[in-house]
Amino acid sequence: MKKITFSLLLLFVCPALLAQQIHQLSDTVSLKGTFTQGALLIGQAKASDSVFLNDKPVAIADDGLFVIGFGRDAELNHQLHVKSVSGEANTFPLTLEKRKYNIQRVTGISKKITQPNPENVKRARLDAKQVRAARKLWSDDTHFNQQFIWPAKGRMSGVYGSQRFYNGKPGRPHYGLDVAAPTGTAVIAPADGVVRLFVPDMFYSGGTLIIDHGMGVSSTFLHLSAGLVKAGDVVKQGQLIAKIGSTGRSTGPHLDWRMNWLNQRVDPQLLVPARK
Repeated sequence: MKKITFSLLLLFVCPALLAQQIHQLSDTVSLKGTFTQGALLIGQAKASDSVFLNDKPVAIADDGLFVIGFGRDAELNHQLHVKSVSGEANTFPLTLEKRKYNIQRVTGISKKITQPNPENVKRARLDAKQVRAARKLWSDDTHFNQQFIWPAKGRMSGVYGSQRFYNGKPGRPHYGLDVAAPTGTAVIAPADGVVRLFVPDMFYSGGTLIIDHGMGVSSTFLHLSAGLVKAGDVVKQGQLIAKIGSTGRSTGPHLDWRMNWLNQRVDPQLLVPARK
């Protein structure tokens, strides 16, 4: 039997050390959030303005509120363009802080693990299709502007951005925030929203639930032992929505909480109060 070994390459930057910031870009345009890779930034402009991120249009609410997000490995330099109805146009440069992530190398892993059964791969692709369809459902709600709360009590056992290399080949980065707790532990809504999906038995993620917080921002909860809401339900912050489990490809009971802005996977830990 081959020996399995782990080697830690990089220390991750704890999001609690990355300060929330409010940038007043002009008299009428501001951004708040943590200016780093993996960030969700909430903006305010005039209701009549048009907003573009790197020349791509950004949805804006009736009160001028908007939201943008950046993935794990996002470029550090971006441009926010704001155009008024009068034709005045302003460009604001955005600079993100580069993060280091928890990277491990694992050797001696069986090919049965690194090369899944084709039938399982097919099933996982169907699961992913359902998830993508749920995230494409659009609402003009602005619940993402709430102060998010932690969806479960327990030990934080995994962080956003971490990655393993299996037998020298990179695995998919971890895009969630893990909270370890016994099966059956309550999961609550971290902010208001609309339930877009609940499937109890996806191959990789097991019990999977998605809440739409508005304008492309969504929360996804994985490995659930039970879902207490269904697609179409409107939920309020703090409402009981599910129970922690170890379903799917999980090594123990925990909640894997993920967040998206459109197709950008952002870090949930940047949106919740720091824990002791």
